[in-house]
Amino acid sequence: MLKRTTIFLLLGVFCTAVVYSQTLARVAVVNLPRVYQEFFRDSQAVRDFEARSARLQSDIDRMTREIMTLRSRHADAIMQDNQTEMIRLETEINRRTENLRNFHQARTAELENERRRLAQSDSFLNEVHDEIRLVAERGGFTHVINIAETPGLVWFNSAFEITDSVIQGLRNRAR
Repeated sequence: MLKRTTIFLLLGVFCTAVVYSQTLARVAVVNLPRVYQEFFRDSQAVRDFEARSARLQSDIDRMTREIMTLRSRHADAIMQDNQTEMIRLETEINRRTENLRNFHQARTAELENERRRLAQSDSFLNEVHDEIRLVAERGGFTHVINIAETPGLVWFNSAFEITDSVIQGLRNRAR
């Protein structure tokens, strides 16, 4: 009887040791679209992009003011019944309006392509994924799930969400 009890006790200790020696999977969750949106907005490349976009808008505003000035001069020519000046200004207004339209379309397309390229650049994506890995390793997580791409995930404990930590780490790197 004592022998049997000792065997069962040793077997129990052995089984317990085997169970606890296994590494338990710790799963964290991250909201990648939120990370991309918040960090992307703060990155140097995006600030440069926004500066180019502001310069474009400034150029468009300047060209629009020039056209408005020509229209005002055109209205004056009509009031003075100056046919030659009226025709010249109409031609100039039409030419500049067409130039503005073409300029706007071309530059807007360039900016849109650049925006897409920035959002999908390997260096940007690598930086985000490296930070996710670092935060997960520091937190002792073995897996990270993107909650935006996990439709079957019904609930999770917010203590395991690392989104804010990832965003903060990326911001610290960018400084």
